[in-house]
Amino acid sequence: MQTVACELLGQDDVDAVTELEGLCFRTRWTREQILLGLARHAYRILGVRGKGGLVAYVAFSTIAGEMEIMNIGTRPGHRRRGHAARLLTTVLDICRREDVETGFLEVRRSNAPAIDLYEKFGFTQVGVRKNYYPDNNEDALLYRLDIRPPADDAI
Repeated sequence: MQTVACELLGQDDVDAVTELEGLCFRTRWTREQILLGLARHAYRILGVRGKGGLVAYVAFSTIAGEMEIMNIGTRPGHRRRGHAARLLTTVLDICRREDVETGFLEVRRSNAPAIDLYEKFGFTQVGVRKNYYPDNNEDALLYRLDIRPPADDAI
């Protein structure tokens, strides 16, 4: 299997992110919201490219020692190939380098594949936001992760 690199996305990638948002989410960010968030440095977006363009991305923010995964999506047809795991690994590596201590995210109660991924990374459910999603009033599960630096191999 080929190793897929994650790259920082910017203003030039907004159309591709917007398209992917539309393919992945019922409640999605608009092009203007993505542009504004990037312009204000409210979050960073990492992406994975493949044949035909952007196949996966993650938007995350870091502030005051905390990280929040805001959105993570993979193009239908490219799912279950490890792209989301690669992106999440990269986000956590960035967080460790930047001394971020805690990570958070919200996920739809019905999104079993995402929940499985997050739990494999050590996220644990810490709460429920009742009727959180406006399209169908589905609950969001709130997850937390203690982000620790890599173990020191020195003896």
